[in-house]
Amino acid sequence: MIWSIIGISAAVLTMFSFVPQVVKILRTKAASNVSLITLLQLSCGVFLWMLYGLHLRDAIIIIANGVTLITLVYAIILYFHFR
Repeated sequence: MIWSIIGISAAVLTMFSFVPQVVKILRTKAASNVSLITLLQLSCGVFLWMLYGLHLRDAIIIIANGVTLITLVYAIILYFHFR
């Protein structure tokens, strides 16, 4: 039970970790302070974690990394839009 709570807490923190960056890009309409390499590297890592979660059939890993990947893809789109 405690490990599920830890896993869910980690998932929630991870899922929403890039939301402040996306909000900042939208507010300032600028992405000059955002590293594209960081966004791409993290997206690849999150995608691999999602695949690992699919392999394990672990819903927490799958959902957390799926939501995180969607947020990162949106951040990458905003990067190119406001660059």
